[in-house]
Amino acid sequence: MNLKEDKEGGFGIENCIHLKYEKNFFNCLIIFGGVLLIIVAGYYIIFNESLKCGDGTSYNECSSRKPYFCEEGILVENASVCGCSNLTEIRNGSCISKYQTNPKNITLKYTLRGQKEEIDFVVYNGLVDYLSGLPNNIFYSGDNKPSRGDFKLRNLNDEWQRELLLPLVTEIQNLEMSDTDKMRIAVSLVQNIPYGESEKIGDLAGKTFTYSRYPYEVLYDEKGICGEKSELLAFLLREMGYGVAFFYHQEENHESIGIKCPKIFSLDNTSYCFVETTGPSIITDNKILYVDSGKLESEPEVIFISEGDSLGWNLYEYDDAKELIKLKNNGVSMFSSRNFDELKEKYGLVEVYRGG
Repeated sequence: MNLKEDKEGGFGIENCIHLKYEKNFFNCLIIFGGVLLIIVAGYYIIFNESLKCGDGTSYNECSSRKPYFCEEGILVENASVCGCSNLTEIRNGSCISKYQTNPKNITLKYTLRGQKEEIDFVVYNGLVDYLSGLPNNIFYSGDNKPSRGDFKLRNLNDEWQRELLLPLVTEIQNLEMSDTDKMRIAVSLVQNIPYGESEKIGDLAGKTFTYSRYPYEVLYDEKGICGEKSELLAFLLREMGYGVAFFYHQEENHESIGIKCPKIFSLDNTSYCFVETTGPSIITDNKILYVDSGKLESEPEVIFISEGDSLGWNLYEYDDAKELIKLKNNGVSMFSSRNFDELKEKYGLVEVYRGG
């Protein structure tokens, strides 16, 4: 190729390089600059369409959770652009619920691959007072009786509670890590809430019973028993988009959570992975020894809560749980104690688990 036009009458790349002292050089620059601009613009459009915040909202769009706006990968409150839900009103640029009274700061702890971290969160006594005043029972007409699942859904679906629990889901989803790690954080966060019964007493038809907390009350009280903590985890995982179920072992009177997962990892081929909530444990480890009820031997009732995403095949917890169960069955010896200590540190495992 020389300094003149090629046989097709145009200018090749080599020509453009050598014609830098001729007027045609500037025409070449315009042509190549235009092509480059088109390529960059196309890449920018495609790249930006694939960018999303933790809840799936695309960049520079409002989330379905008002008033959150997806700004460079982070969900931020922007009531002026995204508005508020019908349960809140705008005050000083924020969406405020009528139950956001008497705030209290709490610190939620979690462990991810041996790293201990915290999330600070604000809870409100105003919502606790509202929830504690709700009826304890469910009435159906005729001979129909409410099931355990009916009570679970009632406790999960209260719209006022959801309004003030969603900020915690958003805090988790704003973390810069994979969706699977965010799931692990939600699990560990609930597991690390201390075990403890409510000090309130309920009354039904003249009979007293221990008050059963709603998920939000578990956060506020910073303690809960198996069913209460399982409901909190079910709420978080469902809002994060996962398929969720409860496992209820009637003989042992114990509740736990199931997360949708490949059948090979699941409990009794249910396609839901077992998750203990009373204390830090490994997902899929269903051979925990409880101080008050021993191991879970009975067949569980599976209470399906929501369809949703499944855990993937890269679930290292499955192998870790098998290793832990093997160590416990064989007795932790001086030769295997290192493996046990590594697992204990990795998940923040505890010595005692409470059932019921």
